[in-house]
Amino acid sequence: MTPLDATSVPTAELDTKRERLLTILGAMPGVAVAFSGGIDSTVVAKAACVALGERAIAVTADSPSVARAELDDARRLAAIIGIRHEIVQTAEFDNPDYLRNDGSRCYHCKSELYSTVERLLPRLGVPILVSGANLDDQGDYRPGLTAAAEHHVRHPLQEAGFTKADVRALAHAWGLPTWDKPASPCLSSRLAPGVAVTPERTQRIEEAEKHLRSLGLRECRVRYHEGDLARIEVPLAELARFTAEPVREELLQRFLALGFQFVTLDLAGFRSGSLNELVPLEVRVRYAGN
Repeated sequence: MTPLDATSVPTAELDTKRERLLTILGAMPGVAVAFSGGIDSTVVAKAACVALGERAIAVTADSPSVARAELDDARRLAAIIGIRHEIVQTAEFDNPDYLRNDGSRCYHCKSELYSTVERLLPRLGVPILVSGANLDDQGDYRPGLTAAAEHHVRHPLQEAGFTKADVRALAHAWGLPTWDKPASPCLSSRLAPGVAVTPERTQRIEEAEKHLRSLGLRECRVRYHEGDLARIEVPLAELARFTAEPVREELLQRFLALGFQFVTLDLAGFRSGSLNELVPLEVRVRYAGN
């Protein structure tokens, strides 16, 4: 996204939505923001801090599914915003339904997160849990939103009418350093449905993507398929560079050293959510319409 994209939302419209967001949050007695450090939850954390001050707290989950760089980003952003910040250990890796990875993994992950934070609310001194979901998240397959509904989680961005473009525009207007940060779902989301989630596999993915970023990529994914196969997604403009020597051979040797048996480069290029195509239809139907 370019600065032009960030300012494409008309100023008057953005001002109206910003005030609506602050009003919605300001009417709450206190909130815990499910804070991943992504752009959406960062904007909600900033808005909550502005509207509620000490009655707002950002809560970040830590587990083997969270990249260390993302955890460091969350700490840094909370400090920049000035919001109280707490990191909690979540235990989704103790749940066989999560590890099974049948397409409902995100539901079990969010259920664990929201249950964990709910138990902490009395100690944190706030009664309401809020997320960073925006209007563009209202898709046809959203297991996490099903879990949120079950736990009565509020979505201030949706309530205030924010799209993803609005979120980035407000983050840019507020001077948040990650206004153009690419989406970075959890490491477990890289595992194809049917491939069991393990800490060893998520660590392997983390190291593989760290290597890709060391080569200058901002957006990339390492998809983990059956048979220890790595399917690498990079922007289309970068495909030629990654098939040319010596990059190709160095990449192959690095991935083999990490424990992958097969290494492939996806000719379709980088695209978010490509593994959703493999989710069984019955699972997609179960979590549709939320």
